[in-house]
Amino acid sequence: MFGKTVVRDMINRSAENETDRRLFLKSAGVAGLGVVGAGALGGMGTVAAGATGGVSDGAVLNFALNLEYLEAEFYSYAVFGTGLADKLTTGKGKRGGVRGGRAVPFKTPAIANSAKEIAMDELDHVKFLRKALGSAKVSRPAIDIQASFTAAATAAGLIQPGQTFDPYADEDSFLLAAFVFEDVGVTAYKGAAPLIRNKAYLEAAAGILAVEAYHAGIIRSALYNKGLQTAAKAISDARDSLDGKRSIDQGIGSTSYANLVPTDRFGVAFSRTAPQVLNVVYLNPKSVRRGGFFPKGVNGPINTSGGKGK
Repeated sequence: MFGKTVVRDMINRSAENETDRRLFLKSAGVAGLGVVGAGALGGMGTVAAGATGGVSDGAVLNFALNLEYLEAEFYSYAVFGTGLADKLTTGKGKRGGVRGGRAVPFKTPAIANSAKEIAMDELDHVKFLRKALGSAKVSRPAIDIQASFTAAATAAGLIQPGQTFDPYADEDSFLLAAFVFEDVGVTAYKGAAPLIRNKAYLEAAAGILAVEAYHAGIIRSALYNKGLQTAAKAISDARDSLDGKRSIDQGIGSTSYANLVPTDRFGVAFSRTAPQVLNVVYLNPKSVRRGGFFPKGVNGPINTSGGKGK
């Protein structure tokens, strides 16, 4: 595991130079790409997918931190009934509050245990990214995990205009809400793979992609076992309507067949760019800087969704 000083130095500059690569490889070693290395590079992968040249490592990792704040808050409330501690939300940019969230009355032990495991993973991601970024870390932006889900469910046709969707009402609602996030993370990391030049970085990012895929598989499997294929398909279609002209999203199948692993005809996972990811979390197909789950936008320079099918 490489040292924090090296990580911070790499973040404050660009890591795309020979000096930083040599420092990383020397410090990490062959077996050194553990939790710290993988977490940082997974974050890089998410942003690099839609970033342009000149974006610093700090900007890349802070974009990832914004997304981890959202997932950590969602799962933490669902499992523990509380959000992140104040000490885990400070940093650069305007710190916002969290609207909504409460404990889910789980009835199925397997689903409750899976939710707790995912919640702990997301909490660890927040802790790591904040520590790696040091004084460069952004604060938690304003997050909406209440009205945003109602808007998403309305757009998907799960509820009628004027009705409310409560993701914490029961475990079925929780699983459908989690489905909104999980596939997005997998496609984001996949989209970054061709843009990572350093093989050590690519290996670490691939490790994070695997974790995200495990999470997505857990949620998709639970939804399928509960017979929620139609609702999942509606959410998938809604995501597809937000992130561009190409159809890259898939439901979980039907009662006659399972589609727990969404792939193309070659059995390969799909990709999303960073702007496409923001289209989904902002719940807006246009090029905007706020909305949906981030009513005041994300903190940091990477903050604009795609628009016009990009």
